[in-house]
Amino acid sequence: MSFSGNENQASPSTTAPTLPFSSSTSPHFQPWEEGETTMCLVVWYSLTMVLGLVGNIGLICIIARRREKVNVTGIFICNLSFSDILVCVFCLPFTVIYTLMDHWVFGSLLCRLVPFIQCASVTVSVLSLVFIALERHQLIINPSGWKPSISQAYMVVVLIWILASFTSSPFLAFQLLTSEPYNVTMSQPPLHHQAPSQAYLNASPPQPYNTYKNSSALSNSYHTLFSYAPASPHMEACLEHWPSQQHRLAYTTWLLLFQYCGPLLLVLLCYVRVFVRLRHRKDMLDRARTPESHSMTHSRRINIMLVALITAFALCWLPLTIFNVVSDWNQEALPICHHNLLFSLCHLLAMASTCINPIIYGFLNSNFHQEVREVLLHCRCSPVEEGCERFPMSTVHMEVSRTSMPQSNSV
Repeated sequence: MSFSGNENQASPSTTAPTLPFSSSTSPHFQPWEEGETTMCLVVWYSLTMVLGLVGNIGLICIIARRREKVNVTGIFICNLSFSDILVCVFCLPFTVIYTLMDHWVFGSLLCRLVPFIQCASVTVSVLSLVFIALERHQLIINPSGWKPSISQAYMVVVLIWILASFTSSPFLAFQLLTSEPYNVTMSQPPLHHQAPSQAYLNASPPQPYNTYKNSSALSNSYHTLFSYAPASPHMEACLEHWPSQQHRLAYTTWLLLFQYCGPLLLVLLCYVRVFVRLRHRKDMLDRARTPESHSMTHSRRINIMLVALITAFALCWLPLTIFNVVSDWNQEALPICHHNLLFSLCHLLAMASTCINPIIYGFLNSNFHQEVREVLLHCRCSPVEEGCERFPMSTVHMEVSRTSMPQSNSV
């Protein structure tokens, strides 16, 4: 459907998060937007941003100063952490401010740049997890075959950012600032048939016009999280404006497949094969009672850590992904009265994924504990070897000896 009856104009929607406006006479108005809930959201968003920044910056510093030789997995984890830092810097602050103010105050350049960086950062995160899984799969399933070098890993990182930038480029073309939502006359009936545009995993709740402008004939104000404010033609919203609804749906479907479903399916396949192979090797080593079982324990621990990373990412982003799919294809299925709260909870959980990676890495890598102690104590002396287990993130140096068992490419 078109906006205002123009069949050639697609209905725009917000691409940075904005909560729906509602008048004081709206039967769907809920008091959750007031007082303690508002402060709770601000506190949790702020805490997530601080923890994400501190944790990921610390993780990059710890990996960079490790005494072991730099390895491919470490490079990909640093790339993952860097993308999480960008999410904390370019997603969380703008999300909170735009959500609470209900209008865009950062200008035209940031209107285009912020959603572009948000989408690119999420794409980099998921592609980094994919290449980590592919590297583990190659090292364990085919240890005598090709292994990526450090230079090739850096080339992959560059490729990841190029793909992410290309995938996110429509936001540079189809973002615009407009005051149209604030200028619609109060006599115009709400357009319940409008289908919003939406970029999956881009921290952007889909909002058709009638959900964020006041359509009440009894009031000329809209409701933010803080107070009622008069609608002003000087206020602007940062919206997507696609050539047609078909273009919008094609792009959002592509993002759903490329940013979530496809990568997770590929990662799942890789780790299933890895764990089947490791289980087979463990049984062989147990029967042979060889000393290589200690290396297998280290390998399993690293695999558990990497699986935990992708599982956390999938679970954190699942609610927002479902929310976006439902909003994009069946807006009426979402309860209007709880739309704000539902989106905020889903989005906050997705943003929490930026804090989880350093936590998982720290708990499951004993090297990390020792390195943190050294940094906190400003210790420049060599670490106590008895205090931690020294093993690299990559399995190049910990795989079962190629001569200790028959080589096979089958699982």
